[in-house]
Amino acid sequence: MQVSKRFLALLDQQLAQFTDRPDLRALVVYAALPGDNGRPTLMAIGHWPAALALRANGSDGADDPADAESDTRRWLALRDGSLLLGALRVDADQLPWPPALEARLEATARCLTEALRLDMDQQQLGRELARREDQLRLLVHQLRNPLAALRTFGQLLRRRLDGDEANLSLVDNLLHEQGQINRYLDAIEAIDQGGAAPSLSASGGTTPLLLPPGLQGDTPQPLAEILQPLLERAAATAKLQGRPWYGPGPSLPPWQGDGSAVAEILANLLENAFRYSRSGGPIGLLCQPCPAAAGAITLAVWDGGPEIPAEERTRIFERGQRGSTGAGRPGSGLGLALGRELAAQLGGSLRLQTPPAALDPHNPDLPGSGNAFCLQLP
Repeated sequence: MQVSKRFLALLDQQLAQFTDRPDLRALVVYAALPGDNGRPTLMAIGHWPAALALRANGSDGADDPADAESDTRRWLALRDGSLLLGALRVDADQLPWPPALEARLEATARCLTEALRLDMDQQQLGRELARREDQLRLLVHQLRNPLAALRTFGQLLRRRLDGDEANLSLVDNLLHEQGQINRYLDAIEAIDQGGAAPSLSASGGTTPLLLPPGLQGDTPQPLAEILQPLLERAAATAKLQGRPWYGPGPSLPPWQGDGSAVAEILANLLENAFRYSRSGGPIGLLCQPCPAAAGAITLAVWDGGPEIPAEERTRIFERGQRGSTGAGRPGSGLGLALGRELAAQLGGSLRLQTPPAALDPHNPDLPGSGNAFCLQLP
């Protein structure tokens, strides 16, 4: 069994504390290795004093570590429950040990047991992480092939539909979504490159952004350009689900900003609406200026109910938390939490408004029962 350098450093410190005990001749720490016959084999991994010579096989040259106790030798097991992790061998001038020495030796054995257990757990986690990273790297590589094929078939289909504007837009949307997936794969590969990968955190913060590196836009985009693929996707989803869809209309404010960030937040809100709202109920996207702040806008994704229970309206914005409407359905409970954090980093906010009609009492499309998730942007 391999042990880390940090554990060996701790081991040396623990054994070195006994330099004030002339009645101790030697201390040897062993790690338990699985044997061929099912019984553990002890391998020496540390000793005191430093001049004590250890053979390559881990014994100290006089006796095999598995020998029975002699008149001046005793063993303290390093045991985690029923699992034997190792042993501390104590060679002293006399037995029994003085009470003070016995207490120190037992405390050292407990410390080494816990440190050895943590060291083994850390190494196991490291191996598992390495295995998962290899699998993720392979999956990303393998995903490139079908995505490239989809793009090729999409481009061929677009040529065949030349002049058919109604269907060309569907193919263009497919190609756009394929490009988005490729960008996410690029971001995953960038993360896997370790130190070369861009940080996922906000400046100086520890909270990861909703967007992976490579998807954060530097050039401001017009609102109409940001919303266009989202609206087409939402309209197509509503048609497939057989439910009414209400877009924001052709007149959009002349707002510009981080298109990738805004699109990611809205895409999550729209997906939640289509997934969790009442089957067949209406869904829409409302865009309106904020009267309290010049130049600010609100983008509200709304549905026709039922309303999220009052006791859940704060909790659903916490990481890993989901409302009762999402019970039994796929989801991670991260979208709203990360969306709110990213909105704050953009200088805006994300909140829940019930019912949607409260956003604009004069708008006949907004239902009097339901939910509206409002993204306010400066």
